[in-house]
Amino acid sequence: MKEEKEKIFELVFKAKKGEESAFEKLYYHYFVPIFRYIFFRVETKEEAEDLTQKVFLKAWEGLRSFERKTNSFSSWLYKIAKNTIVDYYKERKNFVLKAETEILNKIKDKKSDPLEIAKKKEMIDFLKKAIEELTPDQKEVIVLKFINDLSNKEIAKIMGKTEEAIRALQYRALLSLREKFKKLNLL
Repeated sequence: MKEEKEKIFELVFKAKKGEESAFEKLYYHYFVPIFRYIFFRVETKEEAEDLTQKVFLKAWEGLRSFERKTNSFSSWLYKIAKNTIVDYYKERKNFVLKAETEILNKIKDKKSDPLEIAKKKEMIDFLKKAIEELTPDQKEVIVLKFINDLSNKEIAKIMGKTEEAIRALQYRALLSLREKFKKLNLL
């Protein structure tokens, strides 16, 4: 883990000096996690791809302002992604958590029968609706924690909050989701 962080910072250092091949390696390393973070916050795969490209363009243009002392490179990228999403929704004035076909494809089992697939789709639809009803901060914590698999420390840096605040947001979000599932006897 420590070796990987050092490799990342070495690439960042080279990229800050204008070495495009170093930034290209950073791009390929972080593309999937940034795309996934954006994908679960916008309506279509195409929009997620466009916004991901904008994030990396902004990162390239602002790379000289990145400071290792105050941020990890991934936290810095996620902040750019978060701001890009905020800008996107300011333009469109609506927030939709959509990805049901991709989620469904991830959980499909070749042995599943159509009834089982329909039940899973119904569960996904309910989960999406339940997540959409959370506060914006709770939604963000759930996406970063359980979809992007980030640590509370990383999430705290991205959201500009303490780790305790992140744990509290996560707790309240999961409690809310659990209550919604209990009401429908899904737990």
